[in-house]
Amino acid sequence: QVQLVESGGGLVQPGGSLRLSCAASGLTLEYYVIGWFRQAPGKEREGVSCICSSDGSTYYADSVKGRFTISRDNAKNAVYLQMNSLKPEDTAVYFCATNAFGCSWYPHDFGSWGQGTQVTVSS
Repeated sequence: QVQLVESGGGLVQPGGSLRLSCAASGLTLEYYVIGWFRQAPGKEREGVSCICSSDGSTYYADSVKGRFTISRDNAKNAVYLQMNSLKPEDTAVYFCATNAFGCSWYPHDFGSWGQGTQVTVSS
């Protein structure tokens, strides 16, 4: 069975940092494109970042570019999202997901999803 588990969320003040982790079982993440998405209450799920499997290319939404960094640790079968300079508008549930084909901003292109981890940015 494929399982993705996100962790690392929590409550931080504006300007603070968090590192989210996505750990996998049942598949090897290095063979997949991995995307991070987020969803706030009453809002659409939106793409945050994506990392390719073949060349390691990374992509970021304009809203997080320069503040967030996506990375892999293949030995741990995990993907991370380092989030710096957090803003209240970053508050959301964050999800990781796998894609066998390529990076995409559309959630329906991703096949396997974790349950999400809550990030709250508030003073």
